Amino acid sequence: MQPELRAAIVQDAASGRVLMLAWMDDEALRLTRETGEAHFWSRSRRRLWRKGETSGNTLAVEELRYDCDGDAILLGVRPAGPVCHTGAESCFAPWLWRRVAERARERPEGSYVARLLDAGPAACARKVGEEGLEAALAGAGESDERLVEELADLLFHSYVLLAARGLDPAAVEDELRRRDRGAEGAPG
Repeated sequence: MQPELRAAIVQDAASGRVLMLAWMDDEALRLTRETGEAHFWSRSRRRLWRKGETSGNTLAVEELRYDCDGDAILLGVRPAGPVCHTGAESCFAPWLWRRVAERARERPEGSYVARLLDAGPAACARKVGEEGLEAALAGAGESDERLVEELADLLFHSYVLLAARGLDPAAVEDELRRRDRGAEGAPG
């Protein structure tokens, strides 16, 4: 029999970024409080698990808050590594980034991402430059479809460059948020 479960929203305590959604029963909540590390109930494995028990990417819990009904919990955590099983910082990362991070971690044979990463950050940066020029040229006079194709290539290769440098797109989002708060060069 499955225990009574509460939704557990996991949020980075420093940035406020939502990292994952999991489920907690009373035992997971007790273990989380006792150990200071996040424990959850796995609905697929039908058992308790400690986040990071196989990957080492644990979640140190800094705060636990219940919603107004008491049927959901917000965990403010300090993650020790990527939270998503794909290698992304968040399970809510863009689909494309999750795919690139997964390819970077697994390096499957025949993978274009793996081949680019094996060539090193400088080669990835050159590819971003090439794609940026192609996107600019498409934007200056080619069809809308061509512009979309070139911008897709630019975004993809930008993600690969981030992976080659060991960065997450969240760093770019953080920079844009910082600029939006009034710093010089703010978008919009």
